[in-house]
Amino acid sequence: MPKPIFVVQKHRATHLHYDLRLEMDGVLKSWAVPKTPPRSTGTKRLAIQVDDHDLSYANFEGTISEGYGAGTVEIWDKGSYELIEKTKDKLVFRLAGEKLKGLYCLIRFKKAGTKTWLFFKKQITSSSNG
Repeated sequence: MPKPIFVVQKHRATHLHYDLRLEMDGVLKSWAVPKTPPRSTGTKRLAIQVDDHDLSYANFEGTISEGYGAGTVEIWDKGSYELIEKTKDKLVFRLAGEKLKGLYCLIRFKKAGTKTWLFFKKQITSSSNG
């Protein structure tokens, strides 16, 4: 069975942001990240969970002409990932992309609402199996 895919789409809409999408449960689970995704440890990014997208959207690049999300979309990074841990409030996964590589985490930031998460690259320790 092939590993699930991930994609990060750079989206120039009303505000430039990045859409992190993870293939899960037959769809692309999606988060809007207002700043460039973290490529090194020590940087935390806000990630707002948005509607799931169809798997075919992983390859979308182009212009959304009107309505919600209007603007240009380009693929910033893509590859496969391995899900390490999944709970209601936490996802830990290993990304294998061109720009994003290594162990990453999404943790629900409950104080800021149910759709608000923190996205960051985890420090590799001997207990996390690099």
